[in-house]
Formats: sequence, structure tokens, C-alpha cells
Amino acid sequence: MSPFNLTSSTPATFILTGIPGMEQLHVWISIPFCSMYLAALLGNAVLLFTIWAERSLHQPMYLFLCMLAIADLTLSTTAVPKMLALFWFRAREISFGACLTQMFFLHFTSLAESVILLAMALDRFVAICFPLHYGVLLTPSAVAKAGLAALLRSFCIIFPCVFLVRRLPFCGHNVIPHTYCEHMGIARLACADISANIWYGLVVPFTAGLLDLLLIAASYASILLALSRVPSGSARHKALHTCGSHLCVLLLFYVPAAFTALAQRFGRGIPPGVHILLANLYVLFPPLLNPIVYGVRTRQIRDRVLKVLLCPTSRELR
Repeated sequence: MSPFNLTSSTPATFILTGIPGMEQLHVWISIPFCSMYLAALLGNAVLLFTIWAERSLHQPMYLFLCMLAIADLTLSTTAVPKMLALFWFRAREISFGACLTQMFFLHFTSLAESVILLAMALDRFVAICFPLHYGVLLTPSAVAKAGLAALLRSFCIIFPCVFLVRRLPFCGHNVIPHTYCEHMGIARLACADISANIWYGLVVPFTAGLLDLLLIAASYASILLALSRVPSGSARHKALHTCGSHLCVLLLFYVPAAFTALAQRFGRGIPPGVHILLANLYVLFPPLLNPIVYGVRTRQIRDRVLKVLLCPTSRELR
């Protein structure tokens, strides 16, 4: 096929099949998925509203938490509504442009969330290791620049994937055995060499995520070293408790992300239904559990949430 005919083989639409081997269970699977999605929307919305409404929470730690909540909402909303439409109404078709858009925002949001988690680790590092310089180093301007850096880095890494997919001829292949569009799921349908897609899609995002993990590990190593020198047991326990919430969120994000990325490329022995089911949970579990982790483990947020929720009730009783 000549290069001039490549664009003519681009399909107008793709067909999403859902979870292979579990088609008869789609309606039943949609019930917990929909429940988790609604709970994630509610939890993150309450978290965002509470931090916005309480001026005492307008601090770097909680501003980064707002960024994390927005990233979680974007991640789940990019994938779940189309997934539910597929399960409930068998709306399997998705246009080529919409598929690329969904692919972009899924991977873009994941990488942005990785940078936000790194920023949260650095926030704890400065707060514990350099408490006297905390207000000087982590100004509102520095927080805004960290958010902008997360967006710019993610865009620069993921946007080339759009061009890597658009250049491919598909020769009539348009059935994606998945519930949403992701880079390698689309690229594998092409009737051309996809080595560039494989290597770019694996090496560049994986390297960026690994770099974030190494910097997070270095931050926590410094934190543990600093805490080992703190004579007060209560102060050490308070600092570890604050860091514990962030460590839980790190595990919720990086473990499923790494498994999904590696299984997509190397998991030949994993049944497709199992892999895709876990990939769906990846876009649901972090958005669902992150606000719960911070709401339960962080007293300031827990107290403010109760205050925001109970204040209207108390005013009505008066």
C-alpha cells in the first residue's frame, strides 16, 4: 500500500466489544462499576467543595489534593460513561476522533497524576525536613507552577502518541476488545509495523513514571532519616501518620498502573477478560478510594467535611 493511501484506510468508527468472555455479564458488572463511579464523583466533589469553602485548608498540601481530585475525576469520567453506555445500551461504536481523544485524556491524566503525587511527596519532604522554610519555598505561585508543570510534561509526552496512531493504516480492522480506547489497543489493529508505537508507548511514559517514583522514594528516604533524629515520639508519629495517607494513595495509583501497562504488552498468558476487567478497575479504584483515604486519615479534612455538611442542618434546626 502506498503512503498516499494510508489515510483512506482510517476507519470512521471503532467498535468496542467490552470485556471479552463476559458479554453476558455486562449488565451485572455495570452495577458495581456505576456505584463506584457515582461514589467517586461524590467523594471527590465533597473534597473539592470542602477545601474551597474552608480558608484554613488553603495550604499547599490541600491544594495538591485538589489537583489530585480533579485528575481522578477526569480519569474516571473519560472512560466510565462510555463504558456504561456500552454495558447498558450496547452503544459499541465510537468515532475515530472520539477514540483518539479518549486515548489522549486517559494517558495524559495518568501521567499528570504521577507528577501531582511527586509534588505531594516533595511537599511532605519540605514540611518535615525544612519546616522553617516551608512558607518561603511552597508559595501559592510555586504550587501553581507545579500544577502547570504536570500539565505541560504530560501533554509533551502523550501528544506524540496521537500522531503515532494517526499515521497507521487499519485496512478495515476496527474492533477493539476493550471498554475504552487506549494506545496499544488501537495500534494493534493496524496492518503496518507498530514498533514505534510499542517502544514509544512503553519506554517514554514508563521512564517518566519511574523517574517520579525514584524522586518520591528519595523524598521519603530523606523524611525517614529526618524523623529518626526527632526526639519527640508524638511529633514523629504525627508526621508518619500524615505521610501514611500519601503512601496509601501511591500504592493505589502505581500498582494498578504498572500492572495494566505491563500486562498490555507482555501479559500473553493473562486471559483478556481478566486483564480488561482489571484495567477498568484502574480507572475506578483510585478516584473512589483517594478521597476516602484522605478523609478518614486526615483529621483536618474529616473535621471540615463534618462542619460543611452539618452547618446547613444546624442552621435549619435553629
